[in-house]
Formats: sequence, structure tokens, C-alpha cells
Amino acid sequence: MAEVNSLVRAAGGVVWRRSGAGVTEIVLVHRPRYNDWSLPKGKLDPGEHELTAAVREVFEETSVEAVPQVRLPSVRYLTGEPGVEKSVDFWSMRAVAWAPRPADHEIEEARWVPATEAHTMLSYAHDRGVVRAFLDVPPVTSVVALVRHAKAGKRKEWSGPDAERPLETAGERDARALSGLLTLLRPDRVVSATPVRCRQTVEPLGLPVAIEPAFDEDAEPGPAAEALAAWARRGGTTVICSQGKLMPPMLKALTGRADVNFHTRKGAGWVLCFSEGRLAGRDRLAPVTLR
Repeated sequence: MAEVNSLVRAAGGVVWRRSGAGVTEIVLVHRPRYNDWSLPKGKLDPGEHELTAAVREVFEETSVEAVPQVRLPSVRYLTGEPGVEKSVDFWSMRAVAWAPRPADHEIEEARWVPATEAHTMLSYAHDRGVVRAFLDVPPVTSVVALVRHAKAGKRKEWSGPDAERPLETAGERDARALSGLLTLLRPDRVVSATPVRCRQTVEPLGLPVAIEPAFDEDAEPGPAAEALAAWARRGGTTVICSQGKLMPPMLKALTGRADVNFHTRKGAGWVLCFSEGRLAGRDRLAPVTLR
């Protein structure tokens, strides 16, 4: 086996839309340099989050504006360069706008094809495997981004009511970084637990913030999970900011998975994808600054 000396990180997507006939189509790209058909993807810029890179690269290679949904299997393979391996993170992505992409030396054509027929065009087995995983996921009808508030200093150092304890400077920084990722999901609405620090964490999104005591730290996990599911049933994308002690038991109640560690760092969270009210996928979400 060839020795691997360096790893190149990349990200991309299985970008889908419904055709006029109701057929699910995905976009593939033809690269003249390799004379191949592949899924749109590209290298991460230095310090770039993989989700940001995935959305950016999809647009650069296809002229499609897309919203990430379910995380799909990552692939890892040797490149043509000696000792260089590439790791690619993939998401299913809902196309929201698209236009014909002019051909250039990198991408000769971006073509929409029926998802069930993509395997006949794709040049590589790893891409075909990602598409098979995409086809196994039920159609996503709503997304909930559940996040924990950012850093707000120590409770014992705050003299006022705990619910009024604000974000500290580092928390404001992390809230802005988290907002940059949440914006990629194109949220329709924002919900917050009662404390000021929760509301401040999601205020950078620039949307009205609904206050929901069901997501407060002293709430019961079962009712909190039911409240989250109710927001998911509204469709679209909802961002919910809650608190650290409630989130793990709430997620266990929601998923029925007591064996999963749902501990969540401050300023980080989860992307939860639903299909007709049933959970279809989950993935951690954290800014690069928190890793």
C-alpha cells in the first residue's frame, strides 16, 4: 500500500431539485481535465468550515444556490499525486436557485440528471456510493437547528438575576461564527429559551426571536422534545437556542437513543432533519473556533 504523507480536505454535495414531472434530479459536473463525471466538490480554504466550503464549491462548480440538509457519508481516496490522499465531506442539498453555468477549463458542463440514473454517468465508485446513501434518505420536509447558547461568563460572578446574564466577549464572537453557519441553512424562524444569553446567541441571524420557555434549562425533556417536534411540523427551517443541561435529555427523548452522547459545547449545536414529522438525520454543528 502506498504511504500517505498528506491529506487534502474537501467538501461538496448531492444537490437535488424536483423536475416539472416530479422526478428528483441531481446535478453532476464534467471536468475536462480528467474527462470524468463527478459530484460537485472542492478543497477547503485555510480555516474554512467544511459546510461553508461545501455550499461555496457547489455554487462555483454548478451556479446552483443550495441549502445543506442531511450529512451524507464522507469518502477518502488516493489522488493521482504520490502520497496525497483526499477526504471529502458531503451533504444532501436542496437547490433554491440555479442558472446555466458557462463552461471553463475546470467545469465543462453541469447537468441535471434523474437521481436514480446518476450511477450510469458517475465515473467513480465512491461518488456512486454517496448517491446511494442520498437515495436511502427519506425526503426532507423540515430542518431544526438546535443550538446551545454561547459563553456568558460564570454564574457566581454575575450579581443580577441569572436569566439576565449576557454573553461575554468570547461568547459574542462564537455567536457570530455560529450565525455564519446557521445562515447557510436559510432559517425561516428563530426560537429562544427565556434567558438573555440564549436570545443574544441567535440575534445575529437578524430574524425576529420567539421566546419559548419549553426550552429553558429547568424544563422537562419530554415536553421539550414535543415542542421541538411541533416547530419542525411547521416546515421550513427553524433555529432553536436552548441550554446545556436540557439539550442531552431532550435529544435522547426526541431520538429514542439513550446510547448517544448528546453533550453540546456552548456556541455549538445539532442539525436535525425531519421527513413528514419523523427524524431522518442528525449531525453536530460547531464553528471552527470551537474545535
